[in-house]
Amino acid sequence: MEVLHPRCAGLDVHAGSVAACVRIALGTEVTYEHRTVSTTTRGLLEWDEWLTRPRCTHVAMEATGVYWKPVWHVLEEHVMLVLANAMHIRTVPGRKSDMNDATWIADLLAHGLIRSSFVPPAPIQALRDLTRTRKQLVGEMARHTLRIQKTLEDANLKLTQVMSDILGTSGRAILEALIAGETDAETLADLTRGRLKAPRRTLVEALHGHVPDHHRFLLQLHLAQIESVTAAITAIEARIGDALGPFRAAVSLLTTMPGLSDTTARVLIAEIGTDMTRFPSVGHLISWAGLCPRLDESAGKRRSTRTRKSAQWLKPTLVNAAWAATRKKDGYLQAQFLRLKSRRGAKKAILAVASSMLTAASYMLRDGVEYHDLGGQYFAQRDKDRVTQRLLQRLRDLGVVVEVKAA
Repeated sequence: MEVLHPRCAGLDVHAGSVAACVRIALGTEVTYEHRTVSTTTRGLLEWDEWLTRPRCTHVAMEATGVYWKPVWHVLEEHVMLVLANAMHIRTVPGRKSDMNDATWIADLLAHGLIRSSFVPPAPIQALRDLTRTRKQLVGEMARHTLRIQKTLEDANLKLTQVMSDILGTSGRAILEALIAGETDAETLADLTRGRLKAPRRTLVEALHGHVPDHHRFLLQLHLAQIESVTAAITAIEARIGDALGPFRAAVSLLTTMPGLSDTTARVLIAEIGTDMTRFPSVGHLISWAGLCPRLDESAGKRRSTRTRKSAQWLKPTLVNAAWAATRKKDGYLQAQFLRLKSRRGAKKAILAVASSMLTAASYMLRDGVEYHDLGGQYFAQRDKDRVTQRLLQRLRDLGVVVEVKAA
C-alpha cells in the first residue's frame, strides 16, 4: 500500500498521559520511536520539541472527550493535525495497549486511512462553548422547575393544572407567598395578575393544600437556584452577542428560513461554522449531523435504515426547528412534511424536513443568499401527472366514473 506520509506520528491521548509513536519511513525501511509524556503544559511543550525533531509532517489522535484539546492547541501551529473518530480506527482485538494503539494510529495515518473529523476555528469553538453552556443551563432551569412542580404536588397544591407557567408573574407571586408562610387560598388567589386558564373558583380550590416547613424550604431552594441560573443565562447571552461579531450577517441570513429563530441560528453557526468547504458535499454535512439513514446491507438486503446516534447539540436543535417550520401554512417545508408523513410516519418525515433545512442553510452560507421558499404547491406542480392518476384511481376505487378534460 502506498505511503502518503513518510514522517508522521500517532497519539493515544488520556487524561494524565499521552502515548506517542513516531513513524519514519526511509525507502522500504520503517522505524518506530515511542514515548510517553505527561499532559501537563510543561510535559506537552517538551514533547512538542521531541516530536518536531524528526520533522514529522502529520500527527493523528483520537477524539477522546476533551482530553485531545490541550494537545491540539500545543501542536496546531507546528504540524498538520488529524482528529480521528475512535470508532473508525479500532485496532485488531487482543492487541490492546497504549503503545500498540499509538503505533496503529501512526500506520493508518501514513497510508492515508484516517478520515479527519471537523474541528472548527478558534472563534467558532468559543461560540460553540457558549451556546452549549447556555443549553445546559436552560436544561438545568427546566429540571428545577419540574422539582418545584413535584414539591407542589406533594403538598397537594394543583397549581400546574390552573396555570400554564408557574414561574410567570402570578406563579412567582404565589410561590413567594407560600415560602413566606401564607396558607389562605383566597389570599393566594388575590395575588394573580392577568388572565388565567382556569376560573377563580377552580383556582381557589387548587390552592387548598398542606404546606409544611420542609416544603417551603424546598420551594425557596429551587426558586433561588432558578434565579441564579437565569442570571447566568443572561450573562451567557451577552457574551454570545459579543462573540457573534464576525458572524452577524450569517445569523441574519439564516433567520430568513422558517423555523430558525435567532437562538437556533446562533447554535447552527456554532456547530457547523460558516465555511462550507470544510465538508466535501452537502451529503457529508447531513451525514455528519446524523440526519440521513445509515448504509447497512448484506446479501442484497438492507438490514437497517436507522439514523446513527449523534450529539445532543445540533440534531435535536434542527428537529425542534423543523417542527416550528412545519407550522407555516403554504410553505415548502410543511408540504414536504405532510407528503412524507402519510407514507413514512411523522418521525421520519420530521427528520427529512430537518435534513432539508440543513441543506438549505449550507447553500445559504456558501452563497450568501436569503432563503427562498418554493411554496406549498411545489410537489403538486412537479408531480402533476402522477397526482392526477392517483386521484383518478382513488375516485374509481370509490365507484365514481369521471371524464377528464384538459383545462
